[in-house]
Amino acid sequence: MKFLMIMNINPAIWDALTEAERDVVTSGHGEFMATVRASGELIDTVALAEPAKSAVVRVQNGAPVVTDGPFVESKEFLGGYYFIECADQARAYELAAMIPDAAVPGAGVEVRPVVFSADLTSEGPE
Repeated sequence: MKFLMIMNINPAIWDALTEAERDVVTSGHGEFMATVRASGELIDTVALAEPAKSAVVRVQNGAPVVTDGPFVESKEFLGGYYFIECADQARAYELAAMIPDAAVPGAGVEVRPVVFSADLTSEGPE
């Protein structure tokens, strides 16, 4: 089964951490990636820039319009994800608990089963 493990970032929570606590989270991702690579469960991972470095594209009157927002109203934003394939949902929860963000008070890791995914060699959904 494939799962997306989503790390939502709340800048207020991140800013409240000490430098040492941030280092634990950052280095913990390296340890987590080594674990899921070794087990063969890691498919992909991405870390995203903050909303201030992002844009929204809309097509208006047939022309693309690029703005710096508005984004979805939220005090959290998508900071990154791990795309994994593992035996079952229980294993996905076990892996999510190993991601350092899961141990940060006020944060967590969202685990979603994937119903469709594709790569360059895959056909689209039927």
